[in-house]
Amino acid sequence: MVSILAVDDSASMRQMVSFTLKGAGYHVIEAADGQEALEKARNHPIDLVLTDQNMPRMDGITLVKNLRALAAFADTPMLILTTESSPEMKAKGKAAGATGWLVKPFDPNKLLEVIRKVIP
Repeated sequence: MVSILAVDDSASMRQMVSFTLKGAGYHVIEAADGQEALEKARNHPIDLVLTDQNMPRMDGITLVKNLRALAAFADTPMLILTTESSPEMKAKGKAAGATGWLVKPFDPNKLLEVIRKVIP
């Protein structure tokens, strides 16, 4: 089963994302911020990372940079799901190694479509 690490400091957003992903047959591991996500990523096999950008302790772009530094995550798809939509932020995400950028509020079908495109 494909495992997705869903990272967001908003419990309601994590629930919505988790509900959407579980409904499509994915295994979901949740984390409330980048620091918690990094710890969980080191202890679980992860096939895709879906992270918010603005979070306490560690933001999404920093999380992507930290995960990319680990050999196990060199090729793991990483999507940033955030309210941020500026070209500058998207460029920072891409430079950090993000696979894609999705803007909230998200359309569940579009989210699943993007995930299906990036998971090998």
